[in-house]
Amino acid sequence: MDELDRAILRELQSDARKSNRDVAAAVGVSPSTALERTRALRRRGIIRGALLDVDLASIGRPVQALIAVRIRPPSRPVIEGFRDWVASLPETLGVFVTSGNEDFIVHVAVPDNDSLYAFVIDRLTQRREIADVRTSVVYEHLRNGSPEPVD
Repeated sequence: MDELDRAILRELQSDARKSNRDVAAAVGVSPSTALERTRALRRRGIIRGALLDVDLASIGRPVQALIAVRIRPPSRPVIEGFRDWVASLPETLGVFVTSGNEDFIVHVAVPDNDSLYAFVIDRLTQRREIADVRTSVVYEHLRNGSPEPVD
């Protein structure tokens, strides 16, 4: 990535819906150059898509939690089976496969504490491969939507 690619990336990270003409003007190149560079960033897998940032409370899911899960036995089929299952649940926002004491950190958003309790007790702990679950309620979630590339 050169400096022009970085500049285009910064512009699109600030607003992924920014028009190509606006991106070009902001980085000081022609619209055709900006478009070709943006397409190249997509082809190379640097830009993988754009995400819609939704206010979870506005859609009835104000309670967020991070749930640490340990799986037994720690085999590839068991790990991948759980990963795919938990990622498909409507409460799940994200799944992190990790090393250390936990095998997964599952980020969920639910309507209330009763729903969180039901998710953990009625959904997670009912699975045979779950050895341990620890839940941490999220008070506030801040994101850095503009990570800078490292040279």
